[in-house]
Amino acid sequence: MTVRLVGDIGGTNARFALCGPDGTPKDERKLPVREYSGLVEAAQAYLAGREVEEAVFAVAAPVVGGAADFTNSSWRFTVPEARERLGLRSLTVINDFVAQAWAVHGMASADFHPLKPGVAKPGRPRVVIGPGTGLGVAFLLRDGERPMVLASEAGHSSFSPQDERQAEILAKLRREFGHVSTERLLSGPGLMRMANGLAELEERKERFGAPPEVSQGAAEGCALCLEAVRMFSAILGATAGDLVLTLLADGGVHVTGGLCRNLGPLLDVEAMVQGFTAKGRLAGYLETVPVDQVTRPHSGLLGAALHRAA
Repeated sequence: MTVRLVGDIGGTNARFALCGPDGTPKDERKLPVREYSGLVEAAQAYLAGREVEEAVFAVAAPVVGGAADFTNSSWRFTVPEARERLGLRSLTVINDFVAQAWAVHGMASADFHPLKPGVAKPGRPRVVIGPGTGLGVAFLLRDGERPMVLASEAGHSSFSPQDERQAEILAKLRREFGHVSTERLLSGPGLMRMANGLAELEERKERFGAPPEVSQGAAEGCALCLEAVRMFSAILGATAGDLVLTLLADGGVHVTGGLCRNLGPLLDVEAMVQGFTAKGRLAGYLETVPVDQVTRPHSGLLGAALHRAA
């Protein structure tokens, strides 16, 4: 088997690895997106002169007509140009959450931590969701005995507030953005927006310049930061519940990505579960659906390595 380059390219970081005959990603490295002019330049820096013939890149961007424009960075590339400049025989480009869903399919039970109990129904659709620089979503299904992954841009669907406090934050963001997608709140930058919005509503002087400042404040007991994390957790649950209802995905929900993993015990599981099940007449249905968290790091690289052509 030819050594293959795999990449998981987000809005903040680009992760690369090499896959040998066993298909396991090795020599993993994370490169900051802001330090490179584009994907090809970052891949060339990672390879450092090493030659590969094949590559699979999972990108946080829709790929339309062989071109990818990143939603949360200035990078843009076309598949033919990237293949030529990297000297590849073949280049496959997939959505980053298609890779996350493939990774979920290939993981062991030790790679998951339960957040909400339930009974996953065998063979039923599953939701894979992950807040990060943006909000990624994919669905994992089965076609007979074969797994099948559906890509999604559900993160850009319109945000729907679940209470008056969220509605006040939405009103503020509408004045700034016009259309407010779910990822404007359910993401790292969204956590920061919520904290700053709450500070404005309460006429407090605190302002936060980066998401880690909010999580650090919550860890130190800041009431404002704790409310922002609680709101974030509730929105995560409500969004996941909506996605379950969309496909009747009672195979379960998998929360992935470094943001929720790094929040650790700060993630308000009670608020998340309440948001997940608060669906009126369908609450009983959602109470049966399990939710877990992917604890394995760099899962996007694993998914890129496991990806199979349709």
